[in-house]
Amino acid sequence: MSSIIPPKPRSLSSGKIRIAIVAAKFNQEYTDSLVQNAVDEIDEITSDARIDIVRVPGAFEIPLVSQTIIDEEKPDCLIALGCIIRGGTGHADLVATSVTQALLELSVSKNIPVIHEVLLVEDEKQAYARCIGKKINRGREAARSAVEIIETMQEIRRENQSLRLHPSNG
Repeated sequence: MSSIIPPKPRSLSSGKIRIAIVAAKFNQEYTDSLVQNAVDEIDEITSDARIDIVRVPGAFEIPLVSQTIIDEEKPDCLIALGCIIRGGTGHADLVATSVTQALLELSVSKNIPVIHEVLLVEDEKQAYARCIGKKINRGREAARSAVEIIETMQEIRRENQSLRLHPSNG
């Protein structure tokens, strides 16, 4: 486990951005904190972001709602937030693996960055450290990753647009 979060990215340079956050309601104390920390961090980095938040019952519902939002709303990036605490059975691992695979497939198939912070933790102590604590807060980390990948995608698209407008004579 990393004990630090990435440095704060530079502010976005080009226009209004749209970030969708899909967050589980389950383990609400932890997921509420992830959402609040993500929103606060986005607001600190850029004042030009529209943030849409949708809450779903649990982590398993995140991929379906995420796909619907991407299809209907076309955000620049989607952040998936949740907290799965392991219990005495393998259910948590099954849910976490399914959500991870679905979010990856969604991001690649739709060509929209999806920041995956649906956490699988051993116990409430780990949940607190990652969701509520300040040192390794995954909500803030998700926000930083979202802003950085939006900037990266915008740069790639600008470069490709420039190449289409000004093809080389090679």
